[in-house]
Amino acid sequence: MKPSQEQQVWMYKHMLVSRFFEEVIEKIYMEGKSPAFNMANGPIPGEMHLSNGQEPCAVGVCAHLTAEDVVTSTHRPHHVAIAKGVDLKAMAAEIFGKKTGLSGGRGGHMHIFDANVNFSCSGIIGQSVGPAVGAALSRVMQKKSGIAVAYLGEGAANQGAFHEALNMAGVWKLPVIFIIEDNSWGISVSKRASTAIDRNSDRAVAYGMPGEFIAGNDPVAIFDVVGEAIARARNGGGPTLIEIETSRLAGHFMGDGETYRPAGEKEALQKIDPIPVMKQRLLDEGILTDATDAALVEEAHAAVDAAIQFARDSEYAAPEEAMQKVFV
Repeated sequence: MKPSQEQQVWMYKHMLVSRFFEEVIEKIYMEGKSPAFNMANGPIPGEMHLSNGQEPCAVGVCAHLTAEDVVTSTHRPHHVAIAKGVDLKAMAAEIFGKKTGLSGGRGGHMHIFDANVNFSCSGIIGQSVGPAVGAALSRVMQKKSGIAVAYLGEGAANQGAFHEALNMAGVWKLPVIFIIEDNSWGISVSKRASTAIDRNSDRAVAYGMPGEFIAGNDPVAIFDVVGEAIARARNGGGPTLIEIETSRLAGHFMGDGETYRPAGEKEALQKIDPIPVMKQRLLDEGILTDATDAALVEEAHAAVDAAIQFARDSEYAAPEEAMQKVFV
């Protein structure tokens, strides 16, 4: 299932928006945090996890989805949220802790929630899978259309919740797709040191579902494999476990010294950055020209700049509002 030219341009555009958004967030996050790094300082306090390098995992999947499909993501969610259609201005405001944010500034960047497009994420490792299975079950019980997609990292595949959720999805043949973004590192622990098998996709057979491994961090290959899995889920064929080989170009979080990485690893990953790779492919195939690429870049920058300005200009909620809308 090869994406159309329009779909490939859509994927590239959303990869650009995600990357530009995070590049700006990275700069703003560091405001007030030097010369001594203190994550409590600056306009964006707390932890910050960037998804640069993992953009193909988002666009190759979300190109198949509609607003009625449910997506649950991880503590590294920006690329998926953008590809799913989360309001960029409201997401930026949420990251800044502003009143105009998706949750009024209460959730921050690890707890993005947009009911309009059925997107949510969690800062707890492995906690995307249970809600996705529940959403898929609700669709079946209510005879509603739509599927669920759960994103998780390769480290989360060693959590008990992962195995429990996959077992129930397999038992009930639910319309849910599990996407493992395998960037080789669970914080600072390598996959080789934490996981007994080479490929988590091999675990699918234990839960009565197909398992697929996608190499190369290639959005077109992801679109192809995921498209078949989604079509199967929509037609009552049950769940699929898909493991995508991807790369984390930054640290686990902002401020991570990354001393655990082998010498030369990060430099090697930068050379296969998926965005210039995708750009070159589209140019080679005549889908893009230098002029249309420049227009897409300008459009992506404009969308990001508008979202960041909206966030900066928005007001903080009053302190007495802190407990409102929390227990409802």
